[in-house]
Amino acid sequence: MINLPTGLPAELVPLSWLLGVWEGTGVVEYQVGERQIRQPFGQRVSFSHDGLPYLNYTSHTWLPTEDGDADPVGGAPLVAEAGYWRLSRGLLEGDPGPGMLPGVGPRPYSTAESVETLRNSSDGFDIQVSLVHPTGVNELYLGQVRAARIDLGTDAVMRTEGAKEYAAATRIYGLVEGDLLWAWDIAALGQGLRNHASGRLSRVD
Repeated sequence: MINLPTGLPAELVPLSWLLGVWEGTGVVEYQVGERQIRQPFGQRVSFSHDGLPYLNYTSHTWLPTEDGDADPVGGAPLVAEAGYWRLSRGLLEGDPGPGMLPGVGPRPYSTAESVETLRNSSDGFDIQVSLVHPTGVNELYLGQVRAARIDLGTDAVMRTEGAKEYAAATRIYGLVEGDLLWAWDIAALGQGLRNHASGRLSRVD
């Protein structure tokens, strides 16, 4: 059962099962030159909202300690990412922007009935996910949420001049027995799209 927070925008109901703080472990696997990397890691993910029709997202990962403990206090920091998750739709007069301009008139899609009009032909909702990595990579994912499963694929990847080669990615998220499971495939370092990392996280708040 999902308890919806007070003040949750109607547009976030299809994504509401993500809300909260999740923590667990995963494994990264990838070919780097002649080496096959296989490394366990710990992860903490947060999905929150501030009353606007998108989710705030952060992820922090760390390497286990020498004795194999994935406790974030003792582990060495690995990577982090942050971004925003929202239903995919055209922005209207009532939406804020561009920049800091306020919306004009009532905010659109503020009722469950109006959000239902955004449902796609697959009985899900199209979504957009923007992610920023401190290593100089920005990703724009397009995909859909259908019940408690999300499928994403990159529509665009932007890299700074010094960033490592990274061309495309797909991600899958799902709620299984109360846990958040995810898998991430990437095309990077001259390779085509292939398995990269996966994890299983439990809600901790």
